[in-house]
Amino acid sequence: RLAYALCRPPGHHAASDLAAGFCFFNNSAIAAELMTRAGKRVAILDIDVHHGNGTEAIFYDRADVLTVSIHVNPKRFYPFFWGYENETGRGEGEGFNLNLPRERGLDLDGYLAALEIALQRITNFGADHLVIAAGLDISIDDPFKGFAITTEDFRAIGNRIAEMKLPMVIIEEGGYPSDSLGRNSASLLTGLGR
Repeated sequence: RLAYALCRPPGHHAASDLAAGFCFFNNSAIAAELMTRAGKRVAILDIDVHHGNGTEAIFYDRADVLTVSIHVNPKRFYPFFWGYENETGRGEGEGFNLNLPRERGLDLDGYLAALEIALQRITNFGADHLVIAAGLDISIDDPFKGFAITTEDFRAIGNRIAEMKLPMVIIEEGGYPSDSLGRNSASLLTGLGR
């Protein structure tokens, strides 16, 4: 029901033809591709503070994988040129990419509101498996200060995702050094594993 991949380096900025943001192999995209080839209907939910531009690029022209990203508005935040709401897919992929950019300092209430939109889209897509690009850099203690998610908030986010009752693989993405990094990871996994 649940698998966790502690991957380093992270991967969601890597496209099929581009390495960026310390990412060389897009682990979330690889997992989604393998599951899709096995006949699963897969959605990728990227909860990293940065937009998963590589993941978006890989699936942008496809309708068989839904990509959803909740991240800081890229207007003044990496990756700057991708992650806007009007990026919804192209050709066969039109409507199968959802970006939910939010302003810096977002707390749990705001995050859960965005998450509800994301989970509704995943439900509408009919996903039977979920890949979570698990960025721990949404933490209030993260050096980039993008969002303001506390250690307990990670559990609440995990609990809400777990309510979908989908088999999932959690792929470790961002998470810069802070004293709460390990606790945040444990809190998210506890919530997801409930």
